[in-house]
Amino acid sequence: MNAYHGESPNGKEWSLGRLIRELAELDGLERIRYTTSHPKDMDDDLISAHGEVPKLMPYLHLPVQSGSNTMLKHMNRKHDVTFYRLIIDKLRKAREDMAFSSDFIVGYPGETNADFAETLRLVSDIEFAQAYSFKYSSRPGTPASGKVEIDEQLKSDRLESLQQLLNAQQLAFNLKKVGTIQNVLVEKHGRKQGQLVGKTP
Repeated sequence: MNAYHGESPNGKEWSLGRLIRELAELDGLERIRYTTSHPKDMDDDLISAHGEVPKLMPYLHLPVQSGSNTMLKHMNRKHDVTFYRLIIDKLRKAREDMAFSSDFIVGYPGETNADFAETLRLVSDIEFAQAYSFKYSSRPGTPASGKVEIDEQLKSDRLESLQQLLNAQQLAFNLKKVGTIQNVLVEKHGRKQGQLVGKTP
């Protein structure tokens, strides 16, 4: 999403940051979110928009997949851990209340204990409000499909360790909101009678 570059009404090219600033001028539009983002496409203009546009919510889903540069290279990701940390730091400087979610894959072919430890270290340092984590599973036709896979039990053990840490961070984030008053954008009815589902900023 954040790789967006589109044509403006006057025919010039707009980045996502510019588009967000223009959308924020619309009466009746109270909140702006975008997803999903790629670290390599987080330019300074978009980062500054997070600090300058009140309607842009203080939340960003920024998938990293792994905290190991070796694994990121094998996954053919176009960023490294240092760059990812830099983006997070810039966003938090632009807006102190930024919350982040991410995606993680454990057990990718060739992942060592040291690689996994680097993922845990990254998670511990950043403190995510939410995250999605999965065990690697082979997909036919992908570059990794022919590689030797990691033991399934080891994958499960690593996923459990990662999810314990992520769940603890999500709980800590939620507990900070206890006793506060939040504006909620109601989106739909929940599964239970009388239940509504919505989002805080």
